[in-house]
Amino acid sequence: MTKRSTLFLSLLTLLGSASTFGVGFRLPNQDPVAIARGNAFAATADNPSAIYYNPAGITQFEGHNFQFGLYTITAESSYRAANGRSSDTDFEVQGVPQFYYAVTPGTGPLSFGFGSFAPFGLGLEWPNDSPFRTLSIEGRLMYASFAPVIAWKISPQLSLAVGPTLNAGQIHFRQGILNTNDEFKFTGNGVGLGYTAGLLWRPHPQWSVGMSYHSATDIAFRGHSVAYPYSGREDTDAGVEFPQFILAGISFRPNERWNLEVDVDWTDWDVLDTVNFQKASGDAPFPLNFKSSFMYGAGVTRYLKNGYFASTGYFFSENSVPDLNFNPAVPDTDQHSASFGLGRKGERWSWAATYQMLTGAWRTVQGSQSTSRIGESADGQYKFFNHAVNVSIGYRF
Repeated sequence: MTKRSTLFLSLLTLLGSASTFGVGFRLPNQDPVAIARGNAFAATADNPSAIYYNPAGITQFEGHNFQFGLYTITAESSYRAANGRSSDTDFEVQGVPQFYYAVTPGTGPLSFGFGSFAPFGLGLEWPNDSPFRTLSIEGRLMYASFAPVIAWKISPQLSLAVGPTLNAGQIHFRQGILNTNDEFKFTGNGVGLGYTAGLLWRPHPQWSVGMSYHSATDIAFRGHSVAYPYSGREDTDAGVEFPQFILAGISFRPNERWNLEVDVDWTDWDVLDTVNFQKASGDAPFPLNFKSSFMYGAGVTRYLKNGYFASTGYFFSENSVPDLNFNPAVPDTDQHSASFGLGRKGERWSWAATYQMLTGAWRTVQGSQSTSRIGESADGQYKFFNHAVNVSIGYRF
């Protein structure tokens, strides 16, 4: 293994893959407080996870603020065909850690932060005897973002933030070729640079508006592929453009006991068309042709005595994968999510825990364009039902 590959794997081990459906393979769940509010947090952004949701929010903190979290989700998908055949992915429990740090030195207008999180991720495996094994058997994406930011409090009402992102990724993909004893397998690593920016504006003590932007990132995955048993290992490249996305929200605080917020999240999936596995013996195209989509979230927080709080929320995410190029490696569908969380913010220590339920109706795929060499089709119905728990602990001084 090369030193470069060792570095990629060390970085990616920190932020593992997670299964997520709706909005392609975006992973919008980055903090238990935000998740409990239906991820409606861009206009509140009052803990260190603001580095993801809205980095301008770190100007609200004093001193040093650390936060570590773990998002854990069960992953399972189901398929049924018109002829009665059915298939289910292997049941898995997958976890993604998050780390955030923010500091405001003295009483100056500048704040600084650093975050490590996974804005994208997907991991699933269908059984080898599924009706579409020549389209997909297994797909896994591990994606880690490392984001230093600087925020400027221009006035008591307005803050801006900007910072670069270093993004490291690994892809593992398997599909059958002609029969149940063969397979094409690719594993590759890559890095790419991007940037993030944020705005937090409080025009009135009861109202705040927040926006954040995460740029697109091109990653050239370099690795190897095997078409077993027809050919041996080959050096293989695959370029993937990960989309830009924008979060925007409005928060209303009628009094010190309540905070209500609604958010919109847009992902520019139109940039992701065909992933081409390039190798000396011939290219292997993998068409995706995603379409841009939205998430809509709403949540409410009730602040209790002694620093305790409770939140609940809901979000809806649109399907990003058209029927024509549907592939079971990314069984995307319209997604509904309901959540509830509790926490406490003390003088030094803080904690939060959230339960999240993610589901959607059976999605019927018709007229998909098969890339199978033996004519297998992705047509049929797909459904998932996942449970997730996110916990965090924070310290400030």
